[in-house]
Order: sequence, then C-alpha cells, then structure tokens
Amino acid sequence: MNSRERILAAVRQNKPELQPLPETSTFVSDFPDLVAKFCEILRFIGGTPVVVADYHEAEQYIRQTYGDLSNIVSKVPVLESLATTQWDVEDPHQLEAVDLAIIQGVFGVAENSAIWVPEERGGHRVLPFICQHLVLILNASDLVPNMHDAYQRLNVGEVGFGVFIAGPSKTADIEQALVIGAHGARSLSVVLLQNT
Repeated sequence: MNSRERILAAVRQNKPELQPLPETSTFVSDFPDLVAKFCEILRFIGGTPVVVADYHEAEQYIRQTYGDLSNIVSKVPVLESLATTQWDVEDPHQLEAVDLAIIQGVFGVAENSAIWVPEERGGHRVLPFICQHLVLILNASDLVPNMHDAYQRLNVGEVGFGVFIAGPSKTADIEQALVIGAHGARSLSVVLLQNT
C-alpha cells in the first residue's frame, strides 16, 4: 500500500457520521405597507419611486421625464413605442451611447429596494450598467418584505445571469464624498404599477 492509499484509507476510516442539515431560519418583516417602505428606502439611496396605475401612466411619466433623450432602449414589450434604437445587440460596445434603458423587473424587496432582473428581461447583461439613466418597471404586487423572501422566490437554475439592482450607481470611497453615477447609471426611476 502506497502513501496515497494509506491516506485515503485513513480518511474513510475516520469519516464523521452524517449530520442533519440545520433548519433554515428566516426573518419576518412586518412592514404595514410594502410599497411605502420600498419607496422610502429607494429615495434614501438616491432613486426615484413613481407609483402609477398602469402602463399607460408609466409611459406618460417616461415621456415627460425623459422626453429630451435621443437614444432610448426599451426591453418592455408594452413600452416598445418609447424606444428610439435597437436593443438586441451582440456586442455590448454598441450600447455605450444609450441614454435611457427601460427594463421590467421580476420582483422587488421592500427592505432595501433591490429589484431582481434576470438577463432575459434586461437584454444584454451590460445594459442596466452602461446606460446613462435607468427606468425599472415593477408590479407593486411583486414586492416582498425582505431578502429572505426574495431568495425563496429565486430559482437561479432557470437563468444564466441575474442581478439585484438597488438605486443608481454610487460610491463614497474617495474623500468620503458620495458620488452618484460613478460606475453605471446616473439615475434610477422605479415605476411601480398598481393595476396589472
């Protein structure tokens, strides 16, 4: 018996007994109003919450707020009329001039205003980060209280890539000054649809 076989035999002989997995615990958040909490946190981290009734009001808000932008990409089928350029590209460098990206989120988290965006909803995975301004559309009924609830809704095996997006890009590591739009979108509006 060589040294490799002796080591493996010793490991097999001293293998500990199987232990049951620990029970998973969760935190219960008792926010009385998920929309109000989500909006409060989003404002705190530099985003703009907009509560509207439906897609028609969402379109009106986007036209009024971003009507002066010329290079708009919409990955939301209902709002494709807002698009001024093609979003379906293979080379992410083609997206460098995007002024506004409009993307539909799957669900949002009230405690931190994070929104889950899988790759198939966001077009190219770089789009939410390379655009100048970002609008995320989300059904208000798709808010969950906290990240524990969010992870219960996730099935990462269904998507190749997904990301939680919370607020516009920001950093505060240089001279302790908060800089918005340092590494990505300079602004984020989240349009919450109440009647969908």
